[in-house]
Amino acid sequence: MGCKAGWEVGGVSCVVTGGGRGVGRGIVGRLLAGGTAVVVIERDPDAVSWVEGHAGAGRLAAVVGDAADEAVAARAADLAERVQPLTGWVNNAAVFRDASVHDAPVGEVVDLITRNLRPALVGVAVAVRRFLAAGTAGAIVNVSSHQAGRPVPGCLPYATAKAAIEGLTRALAVEYGPHGIRANAVALGSVTTERHEAFLAGQEADEVERIETEMARLHPVGRIGQPRDVAEAVAYLLSPAASFVNGVTLPVDGGRSVLGLDPESR
Repeated sequence: MGCKAGWEVGGVSCVVTGGGRGVGRGIVGRLLAGGTAVVVIERDPDAVSWVEGHAGAGRLAAVVGDAADEAVAARAADLAERVQPLTGWVNNAAVFRDASVHDAPVGEVVDLITRNLRPALVGVAVAVRRFLAAGTAGAIVNVSSHQAGRPVPGCLPYATAKAAIEGLTRALAVEYGPHGIRANAVALGSVTTERHEAFLAGQEADEVERIETEMARLHPVGRIGQPRDVAEAVAYLLSPAASFVNGVTLPVDGGRSVLGLDPESR
């Protein structure tokens, strides 16, 4: 799926990986509402079936493919640059599958770390190259997790990859800040997504109540996040209003990371 004949030229553009569902789709919607043209990268064609009929379709396009593939990322950048300049890139794509070093081959663990780290690395590489080639300022936002700083048991590859992504963010900020390129990250707490809702749908009513109570306990604001909570933070970091914000990992977690409760403490 590529851009349509009605793709509106003018304004600024951004690429969002993993933008078909959940947090990514929330980010896409917020950017569109702010007037930004968006290209979504998504592996699952069904996840972007909504794009063609979207009210903002004139400023919205999708590339179906793996965000870890440089050719796919380059194709998305090409589409975005039809509404020059490309000013933002959001690395949201993630793989939610884990393994433990005591019972999984090391190669499997490394592969899972890579599957979460490589899409971000590919995204920043393509974004930085395009920003430099165009001679324009740009902003990158990497989506991380509270687990980068406070891992929970059973999530070693995911937590390791997210910690690496935060390190990557800081390194980018230092190396490319002098070129007008900012890099920041958002570290998420638990967020309501289709995946979370599907998980709850498979539980008994009393178990759903227990899980929701536990999630409220872990987050000082008394609830888990919504995609719009993340989208607002990402939109700010991409915007000129954040022009002096660089190399930051912003917790968007309702205070979960500072409270620091162990989800298995009970």
